[in-house]
Amino acid sequence: MKENALIQVRGVAKIYQVGNQEVQALRHIDLDIHKNEFVALMGPSGSGKSTLMNVLGCLDTPTKGSYTLNGQDVGSMPDDDLAEVRNREIGFIFQTFNLLPRYSALENVALPQIYQGIGRAERNARATEVLTQVGLSDRMSHKPNELSGGQRQRVAVARALVNKPSIILADEPTGNLDTKTSYEIMALLDHIHQSGNTIILVTHEEDIAQHAHRVIRLRDGLVESDEMSKRGLENPV
Repeated sequence: MKENALIQVRGVAKIYQVGNQEVQALRHIDLDIHKNEFVALMGPSGSGKSTLMNVLGCLDTPTKGSYTLNGQDVGSMPDDDLAEVRNREIGFIFQTFNLLPRYSALENVALPQIYQGIGRAERNARATEVLTQVGLSDRMSHKPNELSGGQRQRVAVARALVNKPSIILADEPTGNLDTKTSYEIMALLDHIHQSGNTIILVTHEEDIAQHAHRVIRLRDGLVESDEMSKRGLENPV
């Protein structure tokens, strides 16, 4: 593995059985992502970007090839081990926020720590810390339906950060937001990146992708291009 390569993917393919047909979502992916990179994954519908996101996020395993994450071979792990790695290494931000409606912002953010066996007082202290970090110190007791779309996404960002993951995986994080709020969320992700996190952003919007330093474009299950963005050229890591 290259020095500091946080993610190394070699020859990864993913084949789904749909009825009597095989669908090859990923054909042959070779990819290195290093610590503190900010990478955007782009591609049209059917390009394989969602499948690649699921593999990188340890939500799915490749049919062929290898995936090494932070020194661990995770491509062939059983589901229970994969879930443990996922909870420890990866923070997820989703387009639809995925917040529990009956829980307050604090309770939603504290939730992932339960799976790590952390006690209530420590969970709440850490949740308070990250909610303050994303500018919601005055909204901690509010439930999702009492928050704006941008505030709900900030709660989701705080939840992604709470376990101090090495990777933040953001799947269309601005897809349900207006333009102004989208740029506010991207400014927050920029700040998180500058604080040392590795960020993988899945988006179909060119202006959002340009916040990343590197843009990987997929087509037909293959990497079509892998280039530095304009921002990446201006601000090399």
